[in-house]
Amino acid sequence: MRGFGELEAEIMDRLWEWGRPATVREVVDDLQRQRPVAYTTVTTVADILHTKGWLRRDKAGRAWLYEPTCTREAYTAQLMHQALETTPDRAGALLHFVDRISGDEASALRAALEQVTSRDVSRGRG
Repeated sequence: MRGFGELEAEIMDRLWEWGRPATVREVVDDLQRQRPVAYTTVTTVADILHTKGWLRRDKAGRAWLYEPTCTREAYTAQLMHQALETTPDRAGALLHFVDRISGDEASALRAALEQVTSRDVSRGRG
């Protein structure tokens, strides 16, 4: 897995932000507020995202409604996990990561670790 291309990211950002299925026309209209983009280009990229498994689609009349197959947070976590897999020293990579995060991010990380630990204990894994 690798990160999205520029237009792929713009399409995914809008769909994640909207939190609902949308047509290519809606995406194109929103993108065109910032820059010109062809309807056919967005259609092609949305189809590629569907083929890659990032979007699901359902027919609505003559148009397709697209929506993400995962949340932005799940996607980000997958990228982070993939990056972590590139080193044999995961503990070292995590140390460098934690050394660069803000206090608020550190608090969020602590809370997430506590939540996972609590969940594991309740499932008999801790």
